[in-house]
This record gives sequence, structure tokens and C-alpha cells, in this order.
Amino acid sequence: MKNITISELQMLIKKIDHKNNSIDKYFYKLTEEIGELAQSIRKNKRLHDNNTIKGTIEEELYDVLYYIICLANMYDIDLEECMFLKEKLNAEKYSRKSIFDNDNVE
Repeated sequence: MKNITISELQMLIKKIDHKNNSIDKYFYKLTEEIGELAQSIRKNKRLHDNNTIKGTIEEELYDVLYYIICLANMYDIDLEECMFLKEKLNAEKYSRKSIFDNDNVE
């Protein structure tokens, strides 16, 4: 399995994404998927316990990620850039080193 960056995933989803969907539809799908994630967490349904990913925490986490990326694409937001900017803000807020400091990243 190939490792990909958030930016690469964002571009791949942008290629297949439904261009005619509205921001509202993506947001509604995201909230629906968060509900499904909550249900799979409550039931502790895991991939390693099943023969399929269907209905598992792993599936629902990806679905949530997918719709987050769709929303970012609709707003033309670079999530990878936001990740670094927000982590810098968090490090300052919580008086700690950034998780992206050279000491933490291989």
C-alpha cells in the first residue's frame, strides 16, 4: 500500500468528487457520517473483529475524513497548510513544542 500525503489525498478526491454538490450537502453528509462513527464506536465494531470494513470504526473514520476533504475542496482550502498553521497555534497556546519540530519528525 502506498503512503500518500494529505495534499495528495485531497487532489485524488477532487478528481472524483461530484462537482454539482453544494456545501450544505457535504456538511449534511459529514454530520451523518459522524453519527455513524459514534454508533460504531459505541458498538466497538473494529476491522480486525470482522471479515469486512463495513460498519466499522475504520470505515466511518475514513468517511468522516472524506467529507472533511470534500468541504475543504469546496472552499479551496489546503488542509496540509492548515495542519501546520493550526499546530503552530496549538503549540503556542499550550506552551509546548510543535509536533512538527525537527526532533519529533523523522
